[in-house]
Amino acid sequence: MIKIMSIAGARPNFMKLASIVRAIESHNQRLNEKAPGKDETSARSRRTINHIIVHTGQHYDAKMSHSFFEDLGIPKPDINLEVGSGSHAAQTAEIMKRFEPVLLQEQPDVLLVVGDVNSTIACTLVASKIQYPSPIGHQPTSNRPIIVHVEAGLRSFDRSMPEEINRILTDAISDLLFVTEESGRTNLLQEGVPRDKIHFVGNVMIDTLKQHLERADSSDIRKRLDLPPSYVLVTLHRPSNVDRRETLEPLIGCLERIAGQKHIVFPVHPRTRNSLESFGLDQNLEKNKNITLAEPLGYLDFLNLIKSASAVVTDSGGIQEEATVLQVPCVTLRENTERPVTVDVGTNYLIGTDPARIMETVNEILSGQGKQGEIPPLWDGRAGDRIVRILADSVVQ
Repeated sequence: MIKIMSIAGARPNFMKLASIVRAIESHNQRLNEKAPGKDETSARSRRTINHIIVHTGQHYDAKMSHSFFEDLGIPKPDINLEVGSGSHAAQTAEIMKRFEPVLLQEQPDVLLVVGDVNSTIACTLVASKIQYPSPIGHQPTSNRPIIVHVEAGLRSFDRSMPEEINRILTDAISDLLFVTEESGRTNLLQEGVPRDKIHFVGNVMIDTLKQHLERADSSDIRKRLDLPPSYVLVTLHRPSNVDRRETLEPLIGCLERIAGQKHIVFPVHPRTRNSLESFGLDQNLEKNKNITLAEPLGYLDFLNLIKSASAVVTDSGGIQEEATVLQVPCVTLRENTERPVTVDVGTNYLIGTDPARIMETVNEILSGQGKQGEIPPLWDGRAGDRIVRILADSVVQ
């Protein structure tokens, strides 16, 4: 048996982890249904997997965390570190302190981390330095888990982004690196990562999208929000866009201008809501009948909104991918993206935060001239299966 411990801490992690959970369940089910025979290609691939889920509690609000476990069918976490919020340093340190005894107690063969949040780098750092205790009478060992990073190699080349620091460091100390697009492989090779550590498997986030799209179609969120048939979906949460009045106010002005042409639905992140209220920018939005402000939404409701939108305006990373697969034009309010395939192949426009350029791009899309886009290679809903198959063949007992 192989023991795999997966780490989830923030909203994007849950969507990615759902694919791994499903793939492990399928792997174990296949082994239970058919006894292994001599014709099997690998003895290792015949071993069942004991999967332990650790929730760090980095996102602890029900709408940002627990509802995602319910929507995505992820089992209740086996362990919850309940870390909560804090500065980057405080949060990362607290996760490390609480995770170390868990790792020593469970001693998994594999530690699987996803994405680029503080939970990702914190747990990776602990695992890279851990030394499992030796059995009585044996010499001390440097035995530690195989560290696996899912969604490796993505780079924005902007080290002012905390996520970029987390990505670079996690990749540098991981043993197996699973990439979602060819740029990930290229970046890792340029950083000196050995080729045999890197596996191009596709995108687990898209696995989850494809798995739940039919359920998302049945959501009544548009009825509950009383939305018209045609609308623009907006999300804003990055500190560089929402933490300062001089950057947030022009963006809100763009939303008000877009609302003059098309209804806007805007699920407001808690960070953004605090800024809107602090800067006195919330009142005009609330009074505008062509703008619907909503609380943060569950995964299925939000997926339904993306699929039916005329366009998406966002500063999120994952939404660039989801919009590409759903072939919805996506206007990304950032100067860089760690997911270039969504621009090169998909429906994403990377345009920064200049109001004139935002309006020009949105007007182009609303006039029917938006990108059609293609689905990137291996974004076929089977990335999780590829990952589990590789792990089953890689872990030496």
